[in-house]
Amino acid sequence: MANNRATKSGFAAEAQRKINSKYSEDLAQECLEWIRVITGEPENVSGDMDNFYEVLKDGTLLCNLVNNIQPGTVKKINQSKMAFKCMENINAFLEAARQFGVPAQETFQTVDLWERQNLNSVVICLQSLGRKAGQYGKPSIGPKEAEKNVRNFSEEQLRAGQGVISLQYGSNKGANQSGINFGNTRHM
Repeated sequence: MANNRATKSGFAAEAQRKINSKYSEDLAQECLEWIRVITGEPENVSGDMDNFYEVLKDGTLLCNLVNNIQPGTVKKINQSKMAFKCMENINAFLEAARQFGVPAQETFQTVDLWERQNLNSVVICLQSLGRKAGQYGKPSIGPKEAEKNVRNFSEEQLRAGQGVISLQYGSNKGANQSGINFGNTRHM
């Protein structure tokens, strides 16, 4: 594992293996291909974990992506390779993703990408953003977003529904609760 941290052992290594096992190279490649359609980069769209991490880790491509979806979303993209500048880029991307409507549970923590802790959550976030991109006139990826389907019922229709006794309630065929005692009976 090529990262800037000491290699994990024992329980931490097992937890990391479990997180990595959820990672899908196919979905990661789909994300990178989608990013290339919108931004014109990266050259290498292999979904391999090492490539996915290398391409996205400094956050500049992610910031370019959101600026291509909606110009001016990220005001300043740091070109510096210093850790805190790269993490600022990743953070700016995450902020933009939330503005585009990516739900909080589908975003990731900055360290998930920067320290390569959970690349699967990065893929999930990009897939979610990819579904939202269609609303901004850009190509989207993944399943189409569901549309609202509001139903309006009249008062009469609502009242008619209250009179129906559903068979889902079942039947107790005349059973009652007589003869049921739990615990000690009350002595007076």
